Amino acid sequence: MKKTTQYDYSGHSKLAGPISKLPKKTAYKVRYRGISSRKDTIWTIVLASATILIELSFLTWLLLSLTLPMWDEDVTIGAAFVGLLICIFIIESFRMISIISFAFSALMAKNPVPVTPERNKRVAFTTTIVPSKEPFEMVEKTLQAMLKVKYHGGVDVWLLDEGDDPKIKAACQAMGVHHFSRKGVPEWNMPTGNHKAKTKHGNHNAWLQAHGKDYDYVLSVDSDHVPLPNYAQRMLGYFRDADVAYVVGPQVYANLDSVITRGAESQSYVFQATIQRAANSYDAAMFVGTNHAYRVSTMMDIGGFQDSITEDLLTGLTVHSTRNPKTGRFWKSVYTPDVLAIGEGPSSWTDFFSQQLRWSRGANEVLMTRFAKLFTKLPLKARLHYGLIVWCYPAAALTWSVGIAVSMLYLFLGTTGVGLPDKIWLALYVDVLAAQLVLYGWLRRYNVSPHESRNSFGIAGVIFSIFAAPVYAYSLYATLARKNSAFVVTPKGETASRERWSAFRYHLMWAALVVWFLYYSFLIGNNHASVKIWSAIALTASLTPVIMWRISIWPQTRSAIYEFLTRPRTIHLPQFNNSIRKESDA
Repeated sequence: MKKTTQYDYSGHSKLAGPISKLPKKTAYKVRYRGISSRKDTIWTIVLASATILIELSFLTWLLLSLTLPMWDEDVTIGAAFVGLLICIFIIESFRMISIISFAFSALMAKNPVPVTPERNKRVAFTTTIVPSKEPFEMVEKTLQAMLKVKYHGGVDVWLLDEGDDPKIKAACQAMGVHHFSRKGVPEWNMPTGNHKAKTKHGNHNAWLQAHGKDYDYVLSVDSDHVPLPNYAQRMLGYFRDADVAYVVGPQVYANLDSVITRGAESQSYVFQATIQRAANSYDAAMFVGTNHAYRVSTMMDIGGFQDSITEDLLTGLTVHSTRNPKTGRFWKSVYTPDVLAIGEGPSSWTDFFSQQLRWSRGANEVLMTRFAKLFTKLPLKARLHYGLIVWCYPAAALTWSVGIAVSMLYLFLGTTGVGLPDKIWLALYVDVLAAQLVLYGWLRRYNVSPHESRNSFGIAGVIFSIFAAPVYAYSLYATLARKNSAFVVTPKGETASRERWSAFRYHLMWAALVVWFLYYSFLIGNNHASVKIWSAIALTASLTPVIMWRISIWPQTRSAIYEFLTRPRTIHLPQFNNSIRKESDA
């Protein structure tokens, strides 16, 4: 990981504010403060209302301008028209829900008020390593930083090694780090369940079973996330509230030399800066595996980290649907905006799309399998929170797929069925998009990342979300088709994946489909603006990552070609027999 001293990490590790005094007469409960001034709140309401009004106006004009088909003349055209109506309704409904939930989250967002941790608690600090995927040099930096984390009662640092590597074990011993491995223990390496082999949750659960009883709380970071010295000080205080099960922080990336990493971090803004903060109003922050702290007794009560390729989402749901046996109240969680660990994000398209596929596939599988059962057990206010966030990936997948389906139906209709002239339709659509971007840019003032200015519009995040849409679409299809999925560690450091054409297979498939649509549309003379817009967006989103990849490697490719063409070569001339030549001379 490159040096990142130019960013104010120390200041951003205290975004929740100064540590407050504890109440003297009453039992401690986590307290919160709003993040918006009165003026900011008013502007948020005004901009959100204006955006919703523009969206409703667009949808109304669109529906009122539809030209009804003559069913008795062509049933196929009539059926396709109904399909078009459904597609438009789905797209605009998801857009409306997105606008409302984003603005509502910003209004509900709160920061917790930090307090000092309890003294002399037994605290462990864990991280994991898969030697074949993660270089020890990277993990070593994380371990060194973990050893510097300050807490009054001391912290035991643990490395959970999937490979039980002798060299890593010796290095840990030299550093004063505890080493643990489940390798070779059959009951900790099962085909499925909470001790599933080759999974992050299985690794943590094996350690919990072996050593969890020795600790009150566990701090944890991913192996590529370097914690700051005040990690324990800013995390552990909230556990004074007996009903707090876990505390989570934001995920930021420091390897900013890659445009892909910058885009990946910017993409997560909505979740990190507003949705998670809003979750504090519902006591239901989503569990995040990259950097967190948890109460050991809670995790043991629910059977440990849950079996899923996105174990954090399912684990958080399970915790919030369970009651504290000591108080009888539901377990709650806290999200702190304090940036307490600096991570390493995906630096290649291959790793970015792999990460997005795993996250979306895990969320989709939870939604399709266990969500309904857990949802009914959640406290009422937590249902509102999880009811909104769990639809994020399916909504993105459906919006992408249905948008292209609109173009497909247009080919069957021979007309869009929309009576609005092209210019008016385009103007209305641009107004909707512009209003959304203005609202989005305004709400980025609550940004928690030190790598991006507070008032940045975050266009990179919007663009990268669009780039990931083909992956989300495949993820939804794979979930519905019940294709096998597996936990995949995102390669990091020197093990980062090299780009291959296969990384863009979903994008190229969609691009080929869109190109065929455009070609066919050209042949039959259908050129309405709606088709042009959807086709242009789909084609741009599908091909831009591929083009960026090819441009990025062009200097190396050009150098290789130049070297090949200019490389000195030895020319071997044919050898003649001397005796034949002498006879010829004679």
